[in-house]
Amino acid sequence: MPPRDQPANEAELALGREAAIQGAIELLLRSRRLLLAMIARFYQKRNGEPSTLDELASLIGEGPSDIARLRDLEQRPDSWWNHLDQLEMSQSRPPVNRKSVSEENIIAVSADTGPDRSAQALRRTLGAMKNFADDLEEQHSEW
Repeated sequence: MPPRDQPANEAELALGREAAIQGAIELLLRSRRLLLAMIARFYQKRNGEPSTLDELASLIGEGPSDIARLRDLEQRPDSWWNHLDQLEMSQSRPPVNRKSVSEENIIAVSADTGPDRSAQALRRTLGAMKNFADDLEEQHSEW
């Protein structure tokens, strides 16, 4: 017979996992804002603190190739930028109440599962973002 506090421990573990996922997502989103600030500084906009791609583009213009690269990433559904957009949107919304299955409600429907929040997906996005930042750093350090 399991100990009486088993469900409480499972609930605590689930809460801890969810907190870790949400914290990792917030750090990734903050990293993206820092990446935008880094790009602004490459273009001598030292006081610029853009929080979106549109803000960065209005700060440095649409002409630089960095903006074009980011616009391309923004449009590609499988890109790290798009994954971050999806994560940001899901992080901003309250959780959806799921209907329970009952005999009266037996119709199967497809549920929107949202973006992939697995550790593996978050690591992939982080790695792609780091590669992008490293490429930018290398490109701009050549000047």
